[in-house]
Amino acid sequence: MPNAQIINAAFTHAHPLGSRFNGPERGAWYARFALETSQAEITFHKTVQLAEIGCFDDEASYADCLADFSGDFHDLREDPVFTNCLAPDSYVKSQALALDLLAADSLGVVYPSVRHAGGTCVACFRPAAVSNVRFGPSYRLVWSGKSTPTITKESQ
Repeated sequence: MPNAQIINAAFTHAHPLGSRFNGPERGAWYARFALETSQAEITFHKTVQLAEIGCFDDEASYADCLADFSGDFHDLREDPVFTNCLAPDSYVKSQALALDLLAADSLGVVYPSVRHAGGTCVACFRPAAVSNVRFGPSYRLVWSGKSTPTITKESQ
């Protein structure tokens, strides 16, 4: 499968503290329905890193990866029961939910973005449900002394 190494990396190289719907022991494939949502999510997490060192002077590039998904995902968007899984500053409840869903053979979840109002995100729990990974444009994020970066599309 083309780009299988990229898919596998998302599941084998989890953040040491985990992410919203995965713990540190097993990663997940995170995706967004819209570019603006992706940029808001990426910008938020990089800005947190920069705030930890007290220096908003950095540059980063990222390639927008596109992917297809197969199967049924749990939809958390309209169910108030899952509001506690969308806390902006804690992943405790969402990681616990992910463990329960994994044990029930879930493929993943669709949920509202916490970082971009109106945005929609996907957390896929199973590598086999991700396919047709391809690259879109690349973007450059530049922090020049402020917590909000300038985002520009890089030349192709």
